[in-house]
Amino acid sequence: MKKFFAVLLATVLMLSCVAVFAACDKKDDNKTTADTTAADTTADTAPVEGEKAVLKMGTNAYFQPYEFYEGEKIIGIDAEIAAAIAEKLGMTLEIVDMEFDSIITAVNAGSVDFGMAGMTVTEDRLKEIDFSVSYANGVQAIIVKEDSAIAHVDDLYAEGASYKVGVQLGTTGDIYATDDFGKDNVTTYSNGNEAVLALKGGSVDCVIIDNEPAKALVAANPGLKILETTYANEDYAICVKKGNSDLLDKINAAIVDLTEDGTIAGIVAKYIK
Repeated sequence: MKKFFAVLLATVLMLSCVAVFAACDKKDDNKTTADTTAADTTADTAPVEGEKAVLKMGTNAYFQPYEFYEGEKIIGIDAEIAAAIAEKLGMTLEIVDMEFDSIITAVNAGSVDFGMAGMTVTEDRLKEIDFSVSYANGVQAIIVKEDSAIAHVDDLYAEGASYKVGVQLGTTGDIYATDDFGKDNVTTYSNGNEAVLALKGGSVDCVIIDNEPAKALVAANPGLKILETTYANEDYAICVKKGNSDLLDKINAAIVDLTEDGTIAGIVAKYIK
């Protein structure tokens, strides 16, 4: 199945990038921005003297705890790691909230400089964009009603099964589920909240989404639970415009440094207990 290839591909990509360093050294687009410390290597105009260049990060800020709103500010694991990367580069970060499936388009169009939204490396995505080394691990979980007939991930594959699956559009949950269960059995939603509302209303039988956002969604919606068996394991990475090796190399170097000095682990531990 494609999900196993995607996980393997992400791991290979991560190891190959680290080797290079050793050898050589879910609402409207632009809805809001959150300023922290970061960097920009693709801006067309230089900053005014004394000011830092700006690096724009495209995300979907409905993916707690990786990116979510606290008041009008976007915070979370990805937001803090991006800020730490930017600080390494001595520039200023601007976070742009948009639909998840618009991030790759925005990166390639130059509307934002990179995408960071709990995004996994896949074969199809690699055809469109380049990915950094991995900075975190994720698990695709399955949310069901507490009285659901679905008790194990294998139930979704059982002979004669035709469960309706809800996913967030453009995510790996969407990609994997469509591949495994067929397009007719998968319904896409703009974000996890909408998918969970569909589950509660009976439009779908389960929701496949990353485990940490799943925890937050279940906590906010009594009557739901997460299956003990996971759907897939994967690595998260940052995407940049294909061929933008200058920015990619700088991001990779920053991730390696922030991993080695414990910064990334500390950020993750702050949000995931």
